[in-house]
Amino acid sequence: MTGRAPSVLALATSLGLANTTFRRNFPDVCAQLAASPPTPGSTNGADAYTGLKTGNARLRRDKRELAAQTEVAIAAIQGLSIDNEHLRAALHEARAVTALPGRR
Repeated sequence: MTGRAPSVLALATSLGLANTTFRRNFPDVCAQLAASPPTPGSTNGADAYTGLKTGNARLRRDKRELAAQTEVAIAAIQGLSIDNEHLRAALHEARAVTALPGRR
């Protein structure tokens, strides 16, 4: 079950008939499908629109949060890169120390 109300087109397709042929030969079934109440879980247009707006707002909020987290991560990486460069320079200078001759 998909949770959607059955449609004439879906029924005709599942029987291997064209939509118009099905409607012409089975008008009573088409009338029943049109009169049947929506199945539980199906939504009308307003509910679907509200759901889309809510989902869109959630996605926008998530995008803003992720963008902020990305900016923080970029700043942390830049700071670590600067620290790494300073440590490498200090290591290079420490290795370049010349040893003084001992006392005689």
